[in-house]
Amino acid sequence: MAEETALPPETETKPAAAKKPKEPTIEEKPFGEFMEQYFTPALKEALAKKGLPGVDLAFKKAKITPLANQSECWQVIGQWNRGQRQFNLYFLDEDINGQKAFAYGVNGRQPSTLESFMIDEKKISLDLMVSYTLQRLNGQKWLSNN
Repeated sequence: MAEETALPPETETKPAAAKKPKEPTIEEKPFGEFMEQYFTPALKEALAKKGLPGVDLAFKKAKITPLANQSECWQVIGQWNRGQRQFNLYFLDEDINGQKAFAYGVNGRQPSTLESFMIDEKKISLDLMVSYTLQRLNGQKWLSNN
């Protein structure tokens, strides 16, 4: 008779530990949360470091200023110097990775020219958005170190 080999007692298998869902990056957070809790405060701080401590920043849904018959979109509106300088960052797709535009106005006038903004960037980050905004304002010679 052939000898039967005894199988080792089955080892208890523990269910694989459930992986904790990966915390989304701040850029993956809902658009409104990202804009209000991260971008607007970071931009305000960066502007203060560049010598513009009194900039009033608002994040709201409104019509695109230079276009009268346009629907509303989310935008960041920055004003200072008693409203003599203003810029608008438009988020046409309600998404930081979507279409964005920039406009500015001086001497209390509403912005009149709409320009594309960050069109070549594939992956948008908080730091990149702040940097591009500062770069655009610097192009107007509006930062103190100009």
